[in-house]
Amino acid sequence: MRRIAWIAVGTACVMLGGTGLRAQQPFIFFASIADSAGVPVPALATDDVKVVENGVEGKVVKIEPIDWPIKVQLLVDNGAGLGEALVQIRNGLKGLIMAMPDGIEMSLITTAPQPRNIVRPTTDRQAVLQGVDRITPDSGAARFVEALNEAAARVDKDKGNHFPVVVILGSTTAEGSQVLERDVQRMLQRFSDRAATVHVIMVSTGSRSESTLSGANQTNIGIAVSKQTGGRYEAIAASTRVATLLPEIGEQVAKSHARQSHQFRITFQRPNGASGAIGEIGMSSRQGTTSTLTINGRIP
Repeated sequence: MRRIAWIAVGTACVMLGGTGLRAQQPFIFFASIADSAGVPVPALATDDVKVVENGVEGKVVKIEPIDWPIKVQLLVDNGAGLGEALVQIRNGLKGLIMAMPDGIEMSLITTAPQPRNIVRPTTDRQAVLQGVDRITPDSGAARFVEALNEAAARVDKDKGNHFPVVVILGSTTAEGSQVLERDVQRMLQRFSDRAATVHVIMVSTGSRSESTLSGANQTNIGIAVSKQTGGRYEAIAASTRVATLLPEIGEQVAKSHARQSHQFRITFQRPNGASGAIGEIGMSSRQGTTSTLTINGRIP
């Protein structure tokens, strides 16, 4: 008896609705399939799976294995409010970097007084570790939103097959810059279009009332972008927590990479008569396996 893994594609309905899908237009989704021990299945043929839409079977046209890597951008607040936490920040970043699998592309950027490249994209782990030691405190305010906007632009520009990951350390210290709604929406759309995952650590600085007022933009945008991309949002009151939290996020990213880099892209011919927005997609695979289905391959 086959085990069935169901996915309710509410997001796909929103994304695809109104695009004029024809009854037989193919639909592409991603599947991560593992055996009972959690080991990814190395190969999959079209007759190994059965796919249905709203309970009606369609045709599996093509199955392609994908082994896309992640590319990680590390954005670090080194400005007023966190400058005194430099030791904790450096230790935390080094722990995160060491948690990454070999060969992962990483970049390191500080955000005060504006976003600045410390280490440009490289797969040289040692170069990134050395870059951490070059981070210096700045008396100016960090540019949390500007840094995220620039990260989204880089993600949008890099069209290769990979899963973008952004880890940003910010604070509730006032930025002093204007935040435009259209820029925020464009940023969110860029991250969504490229199946990026954004993890946010927000450190409260100053008194509770000061942090609430001055850090509203950073907090609200940080929550929104992490939620929309399936990332992790952590609000912390003590900067000492940064030293242990960043490595935890690094381990989470590494586990996500292990799942995402062993997937199949499945082209599915919709059942006869199916039209409009995609309904509920279900897939049964080999006996003893479990499946995770997604629209874009992102498994945070």
